Amino acid sequence: MHTVAVLALDGVIAFDLSTPIEVFGRTRLPDGRSPYRVRVCAPTAGADVDAGAFVLRAPWGLDELADADTIILPGLENPTAPVPREVLDAVLRAASSGTRIASICSGAFTLAATGLLDGMRATTHWVAAALLAERHPAVEVDPEVLYVDNGQFLTSAGAAAGLDLCLHVIRSDHGSAVAADAARLSVMPLERDGGQAQFIVHQQPPAPRGSVMEPLLRWMEENARRELTLDDIAGHAGMSTRTLNRRFREQTGTTPLQWLHRARIRQAQYLLETTTQPVDRIADRVGFGSPTAFRDRFRRLTGTSPHAYRRAFQGPAAAGPVPAARVAEGSA
Repeated sequence: MHTVAVLALDGVIAFDLSTPIEVFGRTRLPDGRSPYRVRVCAPTAGADVDAGAFVLRAPWGLDELADADTIILPGLENPTAPVPREVLDAVLRAASSGTRIASICSGAFTLAATGLLDGMRATTHWVAAALLAERHPAVEVDPEVLYVDNGQFLTSAGAAAGLDLCLHVIRSDHGSAVAADAARLSVMPLERDGGQAQFIVHQQPPAPRGSVMEPLLRWMEENARRELTLDDIAGHAGMSTRTLNRRFREQTGTTPLQWLHRARIRQAQYLLETTTQPVDRIADRVGFGSPTAFRDRFRRLTGTSPHAYRRAFQGPAAAGPVPAARVAEGSA
């Protein structure tokens, strides 16, 4: 039987603890046997682990990691909290013996702290991706996928993506039929693969407060529906296109047209979430002259199509057109 050790840290609120416990604990082989033995571990055996909405007793300590076949590192409320040296050492010892180690959500910070992800591609919840990249520059952080499988080391995005990762592990261990059965028990589709994009609200790169770019960005947001050219933007700013490009990149990290496209996509995301307007109408409304160009740009920035995005996010209460002023805000 394969042992899965779910490792929680003392004194830090742990998220997503229940996902691996339930998924691996309920998995069954065709003959009814359980292929996994789940162990909840903590630096102190018998410690109570705060999971936010509930408290869980961790009967096993770090010694259990040495006998584990897979170690799961759940998310942390505070991913910047120091990881105890004894935890890092225990994970490193397990890794040296070939143990598979996977993280869910911000658990990637714990895994990255060991150095095992250095030089590898990894993911975490998109909200924490920039922080992970900043704190661990040797890790290639990809915020736009559900999970990354590097073989021995795996990382996943938020809670739902953690479920995707667990099902992926089960499929790798025991095949699609067993994984599909586990997915049905979780009322979860099996076909979501790791390369599917996280549904990210792409925030605009801000300009420093009080900079000359602040009023220009507001003007661009308000006029995103117009077919603005670089010359139009430069003319409004009173600069040459060359000077505009240079200053814009210095203060926002991107170009004026790239910034404008993101503003339009954010407005489109809001309309797809809250209205039933046809995609072609939304494309025109947010400033894309061509529906084809809109679909291409939307897929490049979000990793999915407008129709798929709408299916994922639109609730039954979605009504008609949203007020123009709300669209101009560019909220998503």
